[in-house]
Amino acid sequence: MTYRSRFFALLVPFVLLAFIPQHPLEVVMSPAEQQLRALLATYETSLNAGDAGRIEQLYAEDGVFMPAGFPTASGRSAVRGAYNAVFANIRIAIHFTVDELTVKGDVAYARTHSAGTATVVATGASAPEANRELFVFLRGANGWSIARYMFNKAS
Repeated sequence: MTYRSRFFALLVPFVLLAFIPQHPLEVVMSPAEQQLRALLATYETSLNAGDAGRIEQLYAEDGVFMPAGFPTASGRSAVRGAYNAVFANIRIAIHFTVDELTVKGDVAYARTHSAGTATVVATGASAPEANRELFVFLRGANGWSIARYMFNKAS
């Protein structure tokens, strides 16, 4: 085999690769998954802003909030009160990462983890904040809402 024929033999696979369409790997999300991710982003923004009123609107009418270290709150009014109690004690600056998102008809759940900081309102002292969370969502006439939410400290 001559130098020239070896060169062309080595070149052919690269030439063929040039004709393969180049598409970036895209994660295709269903409309429901997109809506749920948007809801989680709104929740994150509202939580970081300390906006209990906006958070209340993200919950179902009979939604349940189960915060670590606080009593369970059932129903929108109680949920708002629980978030107001949290925000009276701490300010949060965190980011959620979705680890798992599953949609089954009009019910969905998300397993997430979050990391950031929590600042004690009374003293101004800040410390790292990291949790793992479980959200359960329901789709109703007005779209998706948080039906159940609980979190605990990441270990």
